[in-house]
Amino acid sequence: MVGLAPRLLAWQVLQAVAGGTYADVALERALARHPGRAALQGADRALATELAYGAIRQQALLDAWLDALGKVPAARQPPKLRWVLQIGLYQLLFCGRIPAAAAVTTAVELAKKVGLTRLAPVVNGVLRQALRRREVLGGDAAGLSGPSEPPAPWLGLELAEDPAAALALRRSLPLWLAQALLAWLPVEQAEAVAAACNASPPLDWRCNPLRTTRPALVEALAVAGVEAAAIDGLAEGLTITGRSGDMRQLPGYAEGHWSVQDRSAQRVVTLLDPQPGECILDACAAPGGKSTQIAELQGDRGEVWAVDRSESRLQRLRANAERLGLRSLHPLVADALTLASLRPEWLGRFDRILLDAPCSGLGTLGRHADARWRISPEAIDGLVELQGQLLEALAPLLRPGGVLVYATCTVHPRENQELLAEFLLQHPQWCLQEQWQRWPGDGDGFFAARLQAP
Repeated sequence: MVGLAPRLLAWQVLQAVAGGTYADVALERALARHPGRAALQGADRALATELAYGAIRQQALLDAWLDALGKVPAARQPPKLRWVLQIGLYQLLFCGRIPAAAAVTTAVELAKKVGLTRLAPVVNGVLRQALRRREVLGGDAAGLSGPSEPPAPWLGLELAEDPAAALALRRSLPLWLAQALLAWLPVEQAEAVAAACNASPPLDWRCNPLRTTRPALVEALAVAGVEAAAIDGLAEGLTITGRSGDMRQLPGYAEGHWSVQDRSAQRVVTLLDPQPGECILDACAAPGGKSTQIAELQGDRGEVWAVDRSESRLQRLRANAERLGLRSLHPLVADALTLASLRPEWLGRFDRILLDAPCSGLGTLGRHADARWRISPEAIDGLVELQGQLLEALAPLLRPGGVLVYATCTVHPRENQELLAEFLLQHPQWCLQEQWQRWPGDGDGFFAARLQAP
């Protein structure tokens, strides 16, 4: 059936994620199972990605709809049926360009394809009931005609009076995270950040100034039919504003003219401000975007040690360094907690240290579809302890007067401002020169602080 293949692939991704696989890994594996002539291309590949990631992000909202519509609550439904219904509902609620009839018909056929022929009438009935409820309450149902934006996807559900519970349902967030956002931010900003957690992040690049210039790269992309625009405040930053297809086939990739890197991550390295000739440590480096940016900003004239515990992830760094033409990078498989004992000659050696610490990743929920369902407040307790240990372990490696930048891709104050305050309380001779918190929306959510050693 036309249109069934991308929906089946999305269903397979939901099945794998329910079994514990990370969403991006599950999608990559599912796509790899369709090689050659059977491979999903172009619009079908994009649709499979949107349906899989979208249904995972919106799991709480979709299940709320299933609870409201079905005789059996979502949590008690056969998982295979639940995934079919989630994919069908996602199209009705979020995909304004997909006609409702197509969403319902393909969901029914998907049920048959995955061995649920006897339950296909249930799929048809639930989805049509959702359409009827939204027609009564909100006029035109989602996706019935044209490319117009569908009405709010929670229209037709009863929202709780509690502001956090209502926010959690509207934006499909864990309740604890919705409560935290409302505690950290004014209501309007909390709503905006929650919405950004469900939006596809911009595709940002970093021009390699050792190989080309940003204007030349923009021109080469335009010739290839790809639109790109400069990012304010970043000398080498670009954002891709149109469809790019397979990025490895775009101008300048093989020649090392550019790298993919979010704008907020780029700003972390500009805060570090690496200078030519300096010895710099990137303590948790893989997959290496910031390490290569450091080397580029040094003009490849310095010494950059890129340390990470994962050999496989450092392989990606080595490959990128080779593609970008960087010779000053030195990857090292090691635990940053043990560097002082592993390399005692490094004590007091580094001019600058970047600690992009392991964190909860709450600033990148739009990029990682399943992250919100994997993170818990209890997990943050362990991360805060590790982050503090890393700061203590790396501080002795910095030369007197040297600079350390602590960064995370989270927005949780315990991992950011509160952690830094505790470190400075224990080390009053250190100086906090600058810190900033960026919230999801204009790039990923990131925190960064620049410290100077005594």
